Amino acid sequence: METKTKQPVAESCPLVPPGNESVKEIIEWIRGKGKVLIVTHDNPDPDSIASAVALRHLLLVSTGQNAVIAYGGIVGRSENRSMVKLLEIPLVQICALDLDQFSVVCLVDTQPDTGNNSYPAGRPVHLVIDHHPPKTDLSRVCWVDIREGYGASATILYEYLCTQGISINTRLATSLFYAIKSETQDLGREWSKADREAYLKLLPVSNNRILFQIVHPPVPREYFSGFRTAIEKALVYGPVLVFNLKKIDNPDLVAELADFLLRQEGISYVLGMGWYDGMQILSMRSDDHNAKLGLAIQEMVAGIGTAGGHGMVAGGQIRNIAADDNSQNELERLLTRRLFKVLQIAQTPGVRLLENDT
Repeated sequence: METKTKQPVAESCPLVPPGNESVKEIIEWIRGKGKVLIVTHDNPDPDSIASAVALRHLLLVSTGQNAVIAYGGIVGRSENRSMVKLLEIPLVQICALDLDQFSVVCLVDTQPDTGNNSYPAGRPVHLVIDHHPPKTDLSRVCWVDIREGYGASATILYEYLCTQGISINTRLATSLFYAIKSETQDLGREWSKADREAYLKLLPVSNNRILFQIVHPPVPREYFSGFRTAIEKALVYGPVLVFNLKKIDNPDLVAELADFLLRQEGISYVLGMGWYDGMQILSMRSDDHNAKLGLAIQEMVAGIGTAGGHGMVAGGQIRNIAADDNSQNELERLLTRRLFKVLQIAQTPGVRLLENDT
């Protein structure tokens, strides 16, 4: 029977600076400790998935330990499902696991107690690798590597592999490249020098045919229905656009449509929302490099939900929300008022995006 590893005190578990020696220390700390669990955020995106795959590869090659990658929610977006299928990425629903069997728990592209992952609060976490600002006390986490200046967590894991001299096969290279590509929108949004270097080095060893299939997957008819709903229901308040998809089958659709509607001329901020499985999914987007949406959305949902993000991209969750029209409309009005207060913009009457169409 496996024995659980006693968690070291915070003083012996410092922040991890970039570099060869610190990655070696993490590997040696994990070596021989038993089963390893790698947890992504709920409804994982390419960055979270690729980061988990890269960490799994690092540990397998370095220590022989074959980690389990777990997630909550669903892999909803067609591109993400294609990525998992075509690159043969092994993912397991966290609810199907006995968490007591794991001696080491790693969180990638997410953090403990932030509301966007299904790892139970209060359980020990040993390694956190992320590029989002910390929102909770991480002093009890053994190893923390948070690089807010990076555009993707996948870039951090790419550097881990490089510092250890671990070869990256075509399948893993394709996964990491697509993660950086999608997270930074082809180095057009919130990228760093490290992201660019990883992007350029991974591209030549990626599989272009698979990349094309991932980026252009077949989509169900309901996908287009979501676009129609967002366009028909979107309200424009000067430079701000707000839409509510209400009940949805795919939580990733909210973020995708927020990106899409930000292209509307004259719009600088988009707030999108939709109801999925008892929870309101929120996404915010801006074309302003100084927007600080991560802070804005946290203030917007204070007391009612959890959220986080970066300057131009953010997301959140509000739990225990009803799906009926009255509840949804009331929540949309509340969040819209709070948004304008946070942005310090005078709220103007909302106008339908297609109001003047015949």
